[in-house]
Amino acid sequence: MVTSGQPPQAVADSVAATARRVLTTEADALRLLADLLPPDFVPAVELILNAQGRVILSGIGKSGHIARKIAATLSSTGTPAYFVHAAEASHGDLGTLTEHDICILLSNSGETTELSDLIAHTRRFSIPLIGITGREGSTLAEAADLRLLLPPAPEACIIGMAPTTSTTMALALGDALAIALMERRGFAPEHFRTFHPGGRLGARLAKVSQIMRGADALPLVAPDTPMTDTILVMTEKGAGAAGLVEGGRLTGIITDGDLRRNMAGLMGKTARDVATMTPLTAPPGMLAAEAVALMNARKVNMLFVVDDDRRPLGTLHIHDCLRAGVA
Repeated sequence: MVTSGQPPQAVADSVAATARRVLTTEADALRLLADLLPPDFVPAVELILNAQGRVILSGIGKSGHIARKIAATLSSTGTPAYFVHAAEASHGDLGTLTEHDICILLSNSGETTELSDLIAHTRRFSIPLIGITGREGSTLAEAADLRLLLPPAPEACIIGMAPTTSTTMALALGDALAIALMERRGFAPEHFRTFHPGGRLGARLAKVSQIMRGADALPLVAPDTPMTDTILVMTEKGAGAAGLVEGGRLTGIITDGDLRRNMAGLMGKTARDVATMTPLTAPPGMLAAEAVALMNARKVNMLFVVDDDRRPLGTLHIHDCLRAGVA
């Protein structure tokens, strides 16, 4: 348990100043990178876009960590990618690369010894090589088919040696590649959810059709259905409502609120007498999060899901959304 108090104000100010200096240094480098976008960036995007295989990334040390993250970002946004550890590549993992793949190697100096076997392998088997490096004329830059050169910028540490600014630029450039490819592919939210099915992110991208109760659970009645039978349908289906259907189309809804408002002589009425016409509905392609927002705005607990012709397909209850992690 930490028992010491806050440091003296002078120390706290110094720590805060260090943080601001680091963030400013790296932010300045990213602005420089944006202004000096490597000329091979667009060709690299097109090369990856047209690849028949995967994108294989590698690096060593801090560059290896960045390469692994770029591979994960590419994979999750529609570009199949895989990280190969540079040291393991020399002991059998070179077999991961095929002639259909594209290789991206990261090395700020461009002279990382552990990458030599990967470079040689791509040259031997004519595997396209993209190099992300900070040194023009380096071994990696000279060997690469396309060069994504990072502009000269100081590292953020006080000795100017710890990879900080350089890895930030490499990471940001990898993000730029992934998003450019994502947009070129027309990657949509439903595609994103395919690769992120778990957690709140996947839930937020779920569509109504993936959460709704299907046709078997539909509580539907005809307009002339006696209220005694209508209430039975509402109870059996457990939706707390019934849909009024005419000619196969949803024309009204009966909720618990409608029952309370029509208590006088309720059992002598028909469904048409009690229903609220033009009910609130949701299309199956709507994001479930949007449907929840609609229910909250209109202060209702469920929606009928209908197609373009207002034919009922299912129901979406707020409790279903809660269980799915949407609400």
